[in-house]
Amino acid sequence: MSDSSAHRFPFLLAILTLFAGVVVFPSKAAAQSRTKTTRAPAVVPSTYKGAIVVNAASGEVLFEDNADFVSPPASVTKLMTFLIVHDAIKAGRINHDTLVTVTAEDARIGGTQVWLKQGEVFTVDELLYALMIQSANDCAHALAHAAAAGREEFVALMNARAQSLGMKNTTFRTPHGLPPSSRRDADGDLTTPRDLALLSLALIRETDVLKYTSVRLREFGARTRPEPVMMKNHNNLLPKVAGVDGLKTGFTQNAGFCLAATAQRNGNRLIVVTMGSPDSKSRDLKIANLFEHYFAKLPASPISAAPVTSATPASPSQPARTPPPAPEKPAAPPPQNAGTLNPDGPDIRF
Repeated sequence: MSDSSAHRFPFLLAILTLFAGVVVFPSKAAAQSRTKTTRAPAVVPSTYKGAIVVNAASGEVLFEDNADFVSPPASVTKLMTFLIVHDAIKAGRINHDTLVTVTAEDARIGGTQVWLKQGEVFTVDELLYALMIQSANDCAHALAHAAAAGREEFVALMNARAQSLGMKNTTFRTPHGLPPSSRRDADGDLTTPRDLALLSLALIRETDVLKYTSVRLREFGARTRPEPVMMKNHNNLLPKVAGVDGLKTGFTQNAGFCLAATAQRNGNRLIVVTMGSPDSKSRDLKIANLFEHYFAKLPASPISAAPVTSATPASPSQPARTPPPAPEKPAAPPPQNAGTLNPDGPDIRF
């Protein structure tokens, strides 16, 4: 190596070392900048697949989000079962004290039940309490053959009644809401949040359904069984959200967690329906949120109820069918985060 090369080498080494330091050790600010630009945005899970809020007095839709989403209602189906039994009572074919003998087919129905046994005898009224509180599938089946010639005729009555109420996207195939053996949604009960709101309106207007759905605890078979079944209402909103007195929960794997709920405060009654929630807690918190949000927007008024025929929810693109008219600017929906309640509402924990 020449003398000139020897003199140049330390200089070149220093330059290379400095350059390597720049490449290998970027500034702290640059590192943070890259971290911020590559971070994935937070994803907020949906708390339902379809929802609607309706003023029960006028039928006005206060809020809707994918309200025509078609899905299995699971045990919310039993609301129509209750209505058909009520129709049979009103027509004089049966009454609340009519005795119903449990059949072998009733006793074989699975899912949630009060474990009916073939040959047992219960009144229609006791079976109705079990239908609404325990969500008893066996009682739904027993009521079907008590109120009609059999299950097929009862289901036909369910569909006819749905059509008369304007439930355009509803098909019933069972009195209980259990999934079909094929596990295909198309083979089972199907409906929408909007249609369930119509059904809930009819029940509140025409029947005493709230007498049953507002009960939290009740024994089944207290007079006829050595060990009665203690039934507990599946509607967790009853003791925790002011004014809630109905109506019905439902769950299957395909349906998700569903609830048609109603509450009354200061002379106003709201109906809130959600379908397809991922779990019961997020469903309950979202419905509690919707109640708080929309009750806060209603002035106190005398208790009233409009006829069902004039209480049909309308889509936002159509004028409301009943007074009062829909507001020009619909109220903004509350946040989708299921754990965030109206700050003016109660601190609810499920």
